[in-house]
Amino acid sequence: MSLPKLGNGTSKNGKSNGSTVPAAIASNGATVKTEQTEQVKATVKTAEKPVTPTEEEKTATEPVAGKKKPLYRRPWLWALLVVATGLGSGVAYGHKVWQDVEAQLPESVEGILSYKRAKTMTVEAGDGSVLQEIGPVAHEKLEMGKIPNLVVQSFIASEDRRFLDHKGVDYQGIARATFANLRSGRVVEGGSTITQQLSRIVYLDNDKELWRKVKEIRLAQKIEEVYDKERILERYLNLVYLGSGAYGVADAAWVYFGKSVDKLDVGEVATLAGIAPAPSIYSPLKDADAAKERRNIVLERMRDEGYISPGQAALAIAAPLKLNPQQPKRLDRKVPYFTDYVQEQIPKLVPADKVAEGGLTIETTIDLKWQQAAEDAVAKAVVRYGESQKFSQGSLTAIDPRTGEIKAMVGGDDYFNKEKNGQFNRVTQAKRQPGSTFKTLVYSTAIAAGFSPYKSLRDAPLVVDGYEPKNYSKGYRGDVSMRDALTYSVNIPAVKTLIDVGWNPIVKLAKDMGIESELKSTYSLALGASEVTLLELTSAYGTLANKGLHPEAHGIARILDREGKVIYEAKEKPKQAIDEDSAAIMTWMLKSVVDSGTGTAAQLNRPVAGKTGTSDDYRDLWFVGYIPQLVAGVWLGNDDNTSTKGASSTAAAVWKDFMSRVIEEIPEEEFPDRPDLDGRKGTIAAEPLKPKQNYYKSIPADQNLAIQSQPRRSRSSSSSQTRQTRQTRQTRQTTRRATTTPTRAASPAPQRSSAPARSVSKPTSPSKPVVRRATTPSRPAPAPAPRPQRATAPAPAPRRSTPPPAAPAPVRPTTPQVSKPAPSAAPPSVNKPPKE
Repeated sequence: MSLPKLGNGTSKNGKSNGSTVPAAIASNGATVKTEQTEQVKATVKTAEKPVTPTEEEKTATEPVAGKKKPLYRRPWLWALLVVATGLGSGVAYGHKVWQDVEAQLPESVEGILSYKRAKTMTVEAGDGSVLQEIGPVAHEKLEMGKIPNLVVQSFIASEDRRFLDHKGVDYQGIARATFANLRSGRVVEGGSTITQQLSRIVYLDNDKELWRKVKEIRLAQKIEEVYDKERILERYLNLVYLGSGAYGVADAAWVYFGKSVDKLDVGEVATLAGIAPAPSIYSPLKDADAAKERRNIVLERMRDEGYISPGQAALAIAAPLKLNPQQPKRLDRKVPYFTDYVQEQIPKLVPADKVAEGGLTIETTIDLKWQQAAEDAVAKAVVRYGESQKFSQGSLTAIDPRTGEIKAMVGGDDYFNKEKNGQFNRVTQAKRQPGSTFKTLVYSTAIAAGFSPYKSLRDAPLVVDGYEPKNYSKGYRGDVSMRDALTYSVNIPAVKTLIDVGWNPIVKLAKDMGIESELKSTYSLALGASEVTLLELTSAYGTLANKGLHPEAHGIARILDREGKVIYEAKEKPKQAIDEDSAAIMTWMLKSVVDSGTGTAAQLNRPVAGKTGTSDDYRDLWFVGYIPQLVAGVWLGNDDNTSTKGASSTAAAVWKDFMSRVIEEIPEEEFPDRPDLDGRKGTIAAEPLKPKQNYYKSIPADQNLAIQSQPRRSRSSSSSQTRQTRQTRQTRQTTRRATTTPTRAASPAPQRSSAPARSVSKPTSPSKPVVRRATTPSRPAPAPAPRPQRATAPAPAPRRSTPPPAAPAPVRPTTPQVSKPAPSAAPPSVNKPPKE
């Protein structure tokens, strides 16, 4: 029955019903009865009576036999269509999402094997051992075979009980964790598997987003498709963060218990496994009670899984936490001077964004055994000689001359001593005057320009444009050969050589050989007035050791990014800085410095070439030397540039202390033979200087080493003193025999002369008595020499036909030095080397 039409043409719902029957409403809101109203009521009553349909109407409304409703009129069909459309859309959308997820994932999951966390850096020695770690790095990484079973079982029980059964995702575990969390009203169990956690560590972050969870699931499946369970567990246990700065189980064992992972008991193992779900909450150093509660849960699970017995679980649960906190090992540093140098070099070798991204592994060239020998040598030098010789610091570096690889670097005696400015690297940062060690570069230029090592050079007071260089010995020797000038470190010939060769060729060759510091074009450049670093100077000497080829000194061999890809590798080829023949001649000359000159304190049981050096007032003491396979440099002095009371022979002794240890691993090798000098031509052009003022003065009598011996500063080398003592005894015995037994033949006592050291007077015949050494210079006679040279030492007095009176012959007040036979090719002009 339909509702009646209202009088105003509007139904109860406010819509028009087409009625034209007005409603009579009184002013007080009551309905007024009218004739029309009564008619409506009668109509309603009539409509309420049931109407009986006719036969025709019944026939029309009954369905025809054999006919069905059209499909579009069936509700269930529309419901199915709606469901199917929804499912199809869902599937399509899910497929698109899956494709988007796959596109955002790495093509390969091999990164789990080489993964390094962002904003981290690991510096390694040449043998792969760790020197320094920066950022959240796992210091100690263990192979699966070295991880105890109890540790593996504790993490499986705590984090992923069905780890061995699932394929990366544990749907049962997710359901179980969901039910447990709902029942407890808080999160007490996670649904992520160990594989999912590993994928999150390597590729994702800890954001709690749906898409991150989807990616995590897919990555876990891909990891399980490629790697077996053991490899997955190994990587997880080495990477998992366990609080308090500990990354991996090995680091955590040290940080919390001060022991290695194989020494942990069952309670300690369970403590570590219990930290993994929430390190900031369950770290025993943060909240011991929470850590203990979590430990007990892990122990119960281990018991339930059959990993430990009920008795073991009960004892471990009853035991208190016993901690022995330690600083993470990743904060320890080895060879800090070298690692600081490496940090400075990294931005020069890789892009800034790679450095900022982190995860870098820096493979260096340092040899830890040689580094230890270098540290010991410097420390001993400061302790043994520092106080008496008034120096407080020392530095040492060693380089492979054939590759340029830095093998040792000690920038001071104590890096961590702030009072001594310990972190200042005196190998790379300190620029000091190299003194006579720079003469090697001057003479190298001259030799390369075609000068002969036997070229005669005048050693006398020199004035050149107002500059008057002095010898350290305060005396002069007259004419000397270039080789002898280097052997005995005479200053005036070095300045004269610079004038003959020119500033530009010397500076250019020095740069080509490894000197990077500014070299000023002054006459004092020949004597090492321009400041350089020890690393530069050592690298330059290495060029001579490497037959004239100069490889750039470097401490970094390779740099790997966080995925293990090589982004830098040292492959620069050495450059020919000086020709091979000139390098061989210089090595031969420098070898004489160690054999019989100022560097005898550096002698080893094999060929050595090198040069000593001191700056003004003995502020800097140097020695740089090499064998064919290794070059090393030593500096001793004070940071405030005050004078020392030492000698360069002390630096040579420190060099020997270091080299004596490292050559145990280096086979002996000879230097190249000196090339033939006849007809030799230069490979570079000299640019002689033209001073406005350039002349020699006469040698004052009190400074003429030809008539007197200058006092020398005592050597630090005990071997030198021993030789001098032995030589004194031999001289006195010879003198006594010559005086008491005149008819007997004897060799003459050593004498200072410009004659060749090998040219010794023949024994006198029995009929001629031996004449004792002249005690005054009143009768000098020039000694024969293969090359014309000005006499620089007193010659022996002429032999007498009759023996002197029976009184014993007077002995010189100074200790005579027996000359050491020099190589036949270059006779020294003096027998006693000067003190630098």
